[in-house]
Amino acid sequence: MSGVRLLPAMQPVMDVGNTLGEGIVWCDRAQSLFWTDIPQATLYRWHPDSDTLQTWAMPERLASFALCEDDGWLLLALASRLAFFRLDDGHLEPLHAVEPGMATRSNDGGCDRQGRFVFGTLHEPTSGAKQAVGGFWRLDAALALEKLDLPGVAISNSIAFSPDGGTMYFCDSLTRQIHCCDYGDTLGPPRLFARVDGDTGEPDGSCVDAEGNLWSAQWGRGRVVCYTPDGAVLRVLPLPASQPTRAAFGGAQLDTLYVTSAREGLSDATLIAEPRAGALFRSRVGAQGLREPRFAGRPGALAASG
Repeated sequence: MSGVRLLPAMQPVMDVGNTLGEGIVWCDRAQSLFWTDIPQATLYRWHPDSDTLQTWAMPERLASFALCEDDGWLLLALASRLAFFRLDDGHLEPLHAVEPGMATRSNDGGCDRQGRFVFGTLHEPTSGAKQAVGGFWRLDAALALEKLDLPGVAISNSIAFSPDGGTMYFCDSLTRQIHCCDYGDTLGPPRLFARVDGDTGEPDGSCVDAEGNLWSAQWGRGRVVCYTPDGAVLRVLPLPASQPTRAAFGGAQLDTLYVTSAREGLSDATLIAEPRAGALFRSRVGAQGLREPRFAGRPGALAASG
């Protein structure tokens, strides 16, 4: 850990009290921040300049989503299916079922640099421990869905892409390891990128900055860890909440790091000790992010092709 820089603790910007805040994305066109509370099936949008918060009730749990090239639309990874969503009137355009017949739901996801949506699933057993039965999937601009040639996963997370789009990062949170692979139309073999040190904590959602560093929210450790492209720990950013979930760069200059967090599973005593659990956090971290890629597919294309 020699040379690692410990940054000042992140500050809460909004006490939304999310059960499981996730999927945070900055929209550069609207200069606003989107995220979801998965168990509450609620989509959020916050405009920092006006301090205006909007919410939308979802038809089922919303795990992750992507901005679309078409303004006013999002691509949703709902628990059981993918769908386009029109913000103005709440119109939902269903696309594909996700792992039908399996005890899984959609989880972490984001667009690659080519405008394709990549996401993974999470095992929800009726009893017993989670198993690596889920998968990683990719939806292309023609709205074709393919399963990626990656190992099975119990809790998919940390999906992110290098600035040039040639490397994909991903993890199964239960293994406490982040992996990466060469990425394109086909994928190279997975290789170990980083391990979460210590006896507690799991890697959750991640983002990549303009220098190619990976910023990983670490569930159970109350911190975001910045890794260099070769997997070395560069910076550690603490939070006054033990369950950060995902990081995203935002702001006009993409120089503010925002992080969602969760209250889910915390005891009453822990919630008293962590009154900011479930809040939205932010901090200037001396780094600049990348503009969020947008999904290249178009609403209505699947119906037109059928």
